[in-house]
Amino acid sequence: MRSEEEVNRAIEQYSDMIRRLCMAHLKNYHDTQDIFQTVFLKYVLSSVVFESEEHEKAWFIRVTVNACKDLLKSFFRTHVVSLEDLAELPSVEISGSNEVLEAVQALPEKYKDVVYLHFYEGYTAPEIGTILGKNVNTVYTYLTRSKKLLREALGGDEYDGTDKTGI
Repeated sequence: MRSEEEVNRAIEQYSDMIRRLCMAHLKNYHDTQDIFQTVFLKYVLSSVVFESEEHEKAWFIRVTVNACKDLLKSFFRTHVVSLEDLAELPSVEISGSNEVLEAVQALPEKYKDVVYLHFYEGYTAPEIGTILGKNVNTVYTYLTRSKKLLREALGGDEYDGTDKTGI
């Protein structure tokens, strides 16, 4: 663990550079602050002995860039939709009985996500494909199969294969 003087010197010397690197990669003030703290926490906990000031600077640059890349490819980042995008989508009201909810919850995982996003959140198949990282045709297939399973579970009309999901 590094001394307080070492940490204060490093913060003074490299803070602007780290913030600029983060902003260039992330384009978000709050994420920049998070990565800034992460980088200096790694520095405090690191036992690396630097050969020179250039070596130390290169270490800070590499750790900062890697932390930014890790954040950008994190599960959360790749599986969310911004609030601005969400506000533009039409919402669909579905008031179903407990029987319908139980039937949806009984679906296999791959179908549950698609059914929820389409019927409860109002996403279209192309939007669901983007959110889940699936081909649009796969989403259509999942919707068709899940409707068949729901009809069977709820005792609805016989499925004749002609339903095209209504999308």
